Amino acid sequence: MNDGTYVFSQLMGLIHRQTFARIVEKFGGNERIRTFSCWHQLLCMSFGQLTHRESLRDVVTCLNAHPEKLYHMGLTNGVKRSTLADANEVRDYRIYEALAHTLIAKARKLYQGQSTADDLDHVAYALDSTTVELCLDVFWWAKFRKHKAAVKLHTLFDIRCEIPCFVHISDGKFHDVNVMDILEFEPDAFYVMDRGYTDWTRLKKIHDASAFFVIRAKKNLAFERIYSAPVDKTTGLRCDQTGRLKGFYAARHYPGKLRRIKYVDPQHQVMYVYLTNHFEAKAAQIVHLYMNCWKVELFFKWIKQHLRIKRFWGESANAVKTQIWIAICTFVLVAIWKHKSKSLQSMNELLQITSVSIFEKKPVNQLFNNLRHQKSKDDPCNQLNIFDL
Repeated sequence: MNDGTYVFSQLMGLIHRQTFARIVEKFGGNERIRTFSCWHQLLCMSFGQLTHRESLRDVVTCLNAHPEKLYHMGLTNGVKRSTLADANEVRDYRIYEALAHTLIAKARKLYQGQSTADDLDHVAYALDSTTVELCLDVFWWAKFRKHKAAVKLHTLFDIRCEIPCFVHISDGKFHDVNVMDILEFEPDAFYVMDRGYTDWTRLKKIHDASAFFVIRAKKNLAFERIYSAPVDKTTGLRCDQTGRLKGFYAARHYPGKLRRIKYVDPQHQVMYVYLTNHFEAKAAQIVHLYMNCWKVELFFKWIKQHLRIKRFWGESANAVKTQIWIAICTFVLVAIWKHKSKSLQSMNELLQITSVSIFEKKPVNQLFNNLRHQKSKDDPCNQLNIFDL
């Protein structure tokens, strides 16, 4: 008798099967495939991400240990390691890239009502990258340095939704600023970047697209002040200036006016200098907006610690990209799950709960409500104090 649906099936049920089928058909993912389809591949790889498996053999061993449950998970014929490895090597990674973008669009609709401390009526994105080091002898196609290999995840992170809305996977040699040539900038949106993205031609491209940027200034910036606005120095602000670039090539590539804001962190006594092409927002709002861009760093830290993107289950570029994109799909699925269940737990707690409850037939809301009840439960009044005399 079926008492319910497995937790794993509830999570994967958030994926619209017809949409996934259209994506697979677009890239020919199931051509000449008899039994192990792209959906089966997605199920196996997502299971590995959710349960923190270390290798493909680990994934297959854990799945085949529960043959009576595979049918209800959608894996009717069991799983073989060689079949899963061949699928990762051959089937186009763009299938899972397209699926990730579909899930991201769904998640952003759910989270779009959230606000940040800056209170700006604009969409705000943080642009950054992280490097995953690899073994050069195995991943020769991702050469980074003389004796190292690496892949980079260039990510455009929606600060308000806390969802990655664009990811570009490249080898380690790909410079960060080059990803700005791939992006399509959204009008009236803020793009927050570190000073490693300083390229005046590309920043002018953002300005021409009627978008705004906030970027840290380099120490050797040549800036000519035209006007200074008053600031409240008790808040840490030191100046709010309007001016132009003085360098010959810099002024040639970006001839327009810029706004320079200086801020001293009261905790560490470090001065930060920001440049932006937005002149209407308050200086404090620009500072808070840049502070929120550290959320992308937390995202990188989270996926590296809790998902499998540092140890790869295949050696080809297609296998590596497939694993990364399915990891991103897993992150977004947990984020959608968190919103739908109205859970107050962190993403880390939800993932830990899921990993040990993957084969349980229990409603997801019940799992999270139990944890919420345990957290809100006060200590009993008759609890003895060890220090009482």
